[in-house]
Amino acid sequence: MKKSVIIIGAGFSSLAASCYLAQAGYNVTVLEKNKTVGGRARQLLKDGFTFDIGPTWYWMPDVFERFFADFNKKPSDYYTLEKLNPAYSVYFDKDEQITIEDSLDKICKTFEDVEKGSSIKLKKFIDKARTNYDIAIKDLVYKPGVSPLELMSTATIMRVNQFFSNIKRDVRKSFKNIRLAQILEFPVLFLGAKPSNTPSFYNFMNYADFGLGTFHPKKGMYQVILAMETLAKELGVNIKTEASVKEIEVKSGKAKGVVSNNHFLGADIILSGADYWHTETLIEKKYRQYSESYWSKKTFAPAALLFYIGFDKKLKNVNHHTLFFDVDFDEHAFDIYDNPKWPDNPLFYASFPSITDKSSAPEGKEAGIFLIPLAPGLNDTPELRQLYFDKVIKRFEHLTSQKVTDNILFKESFCINDFIKDYNSYKGNAYGMANTLTQTAFLRPKLKSSKVNNLYFTGQLTVPGPGVPPSLISGKLVSELIIKHH
Repeated sequence: MKKSVIIIGAGFSSLAASCYLAQAGYNVTVLEKNKTVGGRARQLLKDGFTFDIGPTWYWMPDVFERFFADFNKKPSDYYTLEKLNPAYSVYFDKDEQITIEDSLDKICKTFEDVEKGSSIKLKKFIDKARTNYDIAIKDLVYKPGVSPLELMSTATIMRVNQFFSNIKRDVRKSFKNIRLAQILEFPVLFLGAKPSNTPSFYNFMNYADFGLGTFHPKKGMYQVILAMETLAKELGVNIKTEASVKEIEVKSGKAKGVVSNNHFLGADIILSGADYWHTETLIEKKYRQYSESYWSKKTFAPAALLFYIGFDKKLKNVNHHTLFFDVDFDEHAFDIYDNPKWPDNPLFYASFPSITDKSSAPEGKEAGIFLIPLAPGLNDTPELRQLYFDKVIKRFEHLTSQKVTDNILFKESFCINDFIKDYNSYKGNAYGMANTLTQTAFLRPKLKSSKVNNLYFTGQLTVPGPGVPPSLISGKLVSELIIKHH
């Protein structure tokens, strides 16, 4: 008889795991607390506008291809990808903007225009990043984080020094222009830590950025979720929404099932793609692997204040992805990681999907998503949200030389309280746990519970780490572990 698996949550990692487990012959049920699948990658539809609530960057397309190939499918069977050109632009001041185009040769020319001789250094830097990318994808990120020995290969041993230096040190050694340095430090923010706390090895993110490029799935990132949902259902997965899990029942050290919507549902195996910390609150204290003090000492990726805005006109002087680095980068990072508080002068990011994708907004209008990174656990009030909205819109108008305040049809916000309410997120973090040296690979929370038989975890707080491609990989890793043990 087929073994049954209950998966808590329907984000990227849960849906990926559900597909692998169903393919392997398990009877899989996914329980999602919200009205739609997607976890942090849900969608907001309003007045003819479409917004991705969560991730908006499609990087590392090879990881998506590898996922679908495991089921003899291709991404193009489900959605259409467009490579963005430009990939993104960065405002450093009203009159200082650097645009990153869609090929390394073009980017090298941009670098050379800003700092003479930097294109040669950039090519060397990206060559090293490409090698690290190959090692990461082949040797490291598809390992389950069970043992330090997973890190031991000829390739990684040769690069051991790269785990003890950091991205900021390496970048600043080669690039004297602070603007170029900040652009090279930007991709590691996706890993959830400061460049000065991120091991040099993670420069493979620069290859993802400059080497592979930035893509957009037509109709938004949510199309990837819909593709995975379709695939899961084709494989026989049963998905239930508005099915919040209040308890994981454990008897004699063994997970027996869950309580959802006041009903007990039994299963041979329980897999949680919900927030790891929250999942452990669903079991008795004696069965928890990690204490509250363990979590409180960890470096979490930032939380975020997000705004979803409908504009009644097309905007100018912006690209699909636009970064605003016109304030002190280090000061904002300090306010996130070292002395957590609402930043006086925040960096922010804006996405305008309707520049690329007509389906995102009605004719002649623009969909805008604004994101301010924040420290997790801050006080979150409507007044603070409004204060920061006013701050970034004022700067946005100044930097892009246009008035937009009177052209706002509506705005919706999403912040720490919403991350907690909708995702049971620890302190309202947006991206999981940062990939610092002491939070890498086998040093992250484990995929398999050491105290409860048949209880497993997947997602951004375990291996390999934060981000959409790592979440897909996490789903694969945990399903392989389950198949191996059951």
